[in-house]
Amino acid sequence: MTDLKTYAAMARAPFLLLPVTLVVCGSGAAAYEGTAYLGPTLLALVGLVAVHIAVNALNEWSDMRRGIDLNTVRTPFSGGSGTLPAGKAPVGAALRLGFFFAAVGLIIGLWFLSRIGPAFLPFLLFGAVFVLGYTDALARLGVGEVAAGLGLGGLAVSGVAIVQEGLLGSVAIAASVPAFLMTFNLLLLNEFPDEKADREGGRKNLVLLLGRRGASVVYAVAALLVPLWIVGSVVAGTFPAWALMGALPSVLLAKPLMWVFGDPSADVPIPALGANVIWNLATNTLLGVGLFVGAALA
Repeated sequence: MTDLKTYAAMARAPFLLLPVTLVVCGSGAAAYEGTAYLGPTLLALVGLVAVHIAVNALNEWSDMRRGIDLNTVRTPFSGGSGTLPAGKAPVGAALRLGFFFAAVGLIIGLWFLSRIGPAFLPFLLFGAVFVLGYTDALARLGVGEVAAGLGLGGLAVSGVAIVQEGLLGSVAIAASVPAFLMTFNLLLLNEFPDEKADREGGRKNLVLLLGRRGASVVYAVAALLVPLWIVGSVVAGTFPAWALMGALPSVLLAKPLMWVFGDPSADVPIPALGANVIWNLATNTLLGVGLFVGAALA
């Protein structure tokens, strides 16, 4: 019988901090625009964690079924959890876990739809497509990075803002852009170690479509746009000056960018993969905190 520890591994529990930081960012944007409430925010957090678990578990199931996880060079940040290849759980357990949490996310989404109305419908529909279609469709059509950037990035931040009172203001839209870029890059950099396994498993991602040099340049451009966007939003008056806190973690980009501008044909250093994750989480969090502080002092 599959135990809780094994289910947590298939859910990729250590990576579930991402939706927490997205909620901080989205609720911070809503607060700065004057409409942040604890109840909808906490429910949105449960929903986002649920859909993230669903995506992770369905990805484990699909990659094992297609043999991808049998060929990956696993790192602490890529290559799957290793649970299914190690025989710690049947393949069907990951499928059941994924569908269960997809259902949880759907129920929460339907509740928000009933409360917010048609304005929430695009978030519900796109969320369903990204959760159920990511691994076996979107990641094989060359749009996996964009889907991840939207589903667990930009749309998540905007969604947290809109569930407050059904309104989506310019601050939430602006805060969604760095979230999109960072989740896009989170997936993109983690695809480099899996290049060979993904090619043999039939995936089409930017590493395979553009080559390592081309994909690394895309990573660098997206990464550098994050602090530039935050600074530009402050200069434009969309964000308060406190939002500049969100640009501070970009110093962590030094490690992955040294690899990009060095030799991207080489393996991505583990410290660079780790810095990419921390940059993502810290930027979402500090941008959200900066928006909350700006709201409190306005």
